[in-house]
Amino acid sequence: MKIVHVLTRLLRAGSEENTLACCLAQARHGHEVLLVHGQEYDAGLRASVAGAIRVVTLEKLINSISPSGDISAFGQLTRLIRDWQPDIVHTHQSKAGIVGRLAAKEANVRCIVHGVHILPFVHVGNAQRLMFLAAERLAAKVTRAFIDVSQAMRDICIANHLGSPDQHHVVHSGFDLTRFANAQWPQEPHLLLGTAAGEPKPPVILMLAALEPRKRHVEFIEAFGQVVDRIPNVRLILAGEGPTRSAVEAAIERSPFANNVRMIGYHCEPERLISLADVCVLTSMREGLPRVVMQYLAGGRASVVSHLPGVEEVVKHGVNGIVTPAEDVGAAAAAIADLLQNERYRAQLAASAKFTDLSSWGMDAMCDRVELIYQSVLESALSAARPNDPRIRDSLAKQIVGLHGF
Repeated sequence: MKIVHVLTRLLRAGSEENTLACCLAQARHGHEVLLVHGQEYDAGLRASVAGAIRVVTLEKLINSISPSGDISAFGQLTRLIRDWQPDIVHTHQSKAGIVGRLAAKEANVRCIVHGVHILPFVHVGNAQRLMFLAAERLAAKVTRAFIDVSQAMRDICIANHLGSPDQHHVVHSGFDLTRFANAQWPQEPHLLLGTAAGEPKPPVILMLAALEPRKRHVEFIEAFGQVVDRIPNVRLILAGEGPTRSAVEAAIERSPFANNVRMIGYHCEPERLISLADVCVLTSMREGLPRVVMQYLAGGRASVVSHLPGVEEVVKHGVNGIVTPAEDVGAAAAAIADLLQNERYRAQLAASAKFTDLSSWGMDAMCDRVELIYQSVLESALSAARPNDPRIRDSLAKQIVGLHGF
C-alpha cells in the first residue's frame, strides 16, 4: 500500500509518537509511507525516522487559525497527495485533520481515515466550539473511518454527529509496556534533583508533558506552593519541551519555591523518571486519553490526573490513582500533598497501578489494529465502487489481497 500520514506538528508528544510508531511499523510491513507535517517540528525527531519513511514539511500548515495560510496549505497538500496517489490518507490532530481530509477528497482519494487524539471543541468558549464543530462536521463527511484513542472520544464524536457508530474504532495509543514496568532510577539522580551526592532522595513529583498551554504547567507551578508548605523538601520535575517553554521558565522564576522545581526538558528515558517519582501528575484541561497516564500506571506509581474524557476507563479514583476536576489545578496540588503525607495510601495506589490491565496499550496491538481498520476501509471502498469502473475496483482489490498477506 501507499499510505500518507498528515500531522499538524511533529514534536515530542503522545500523538506524534503514536503516529510515528504506526508509520515505522507500516514501513517494516512493506508499505510505502509518506509523513507530511507542518511548520512546527523537532529536527531530531524528524531525522530519526527520515531513513525509514519519506518525510515532507509543509511550511504553510500551522497550528493556529490562518485563513490565507490554511488555503495555501490546502493547495500544497492537495497537489502532493494527487502526485503521490496514495491508497490511504490518515490524518492526525485538529488542523491537519481538517485541511488534510479536505485535501485528500479534492485529490480523489477514496480511503480517508482520521485519528481522534483530541477534540478541539471540548473545553473551549462557545464561539470556538461552534467554529471547530462546523469544521469537524464538514471534514467528517469525507471520512471513511475514525480511529479514537478512547471510548469517550468515540462517544463524544457520535453525540456531535461526527460519523456514524460503525465508522468509529477505538485503538489505544501503544507503547512498550515492559520498558516502563521494569525501569530503574536514572544514573546520578541527585543531578536531576539538585541535591548533594549521597543525600537521601527527597519526595519527588513528576509531570511528563509537552510544554503547551492546555497542559497548564504555569497554573500548576502557581498552585505548587501548597505542596511545599506541607512538604518543604519536595522536588517537582517538569520533563518535556514545547512552545510555552519561556512562559514556564518565567513562572518558575516568579515562584518563591523556584528551588523546589527542576525543569529538565525532553528526557529520552521517561520510564526512569517515573521510577524515581513518588507521585506523578497530569493537569491537562484538554486531551484524548493521554498515553502518559498509562505510562504512569505501567511504572507502578501513584498518580493525580485531570478528569479528561476517557480517563475513567483506566484510572479508578481512589483505587489505582486520583482523578481531580479538570478545571481545578489547586485540587490536584492538594491531592498530591495528601499522598506525599500518607505513605500507606500512596503505596496502595501504586500497587494497584502496577496491576492495571494495560494489554491493549501494547505497541504491536495498536499497529496491528490500525492495519485491520485500513483493510476494512479498503473493503468498504471496494463495495462502494461503481460496477462500471473496473480500474478503481481492481486497484482496491489488489490492496485488500496484499493486506491479507496472500
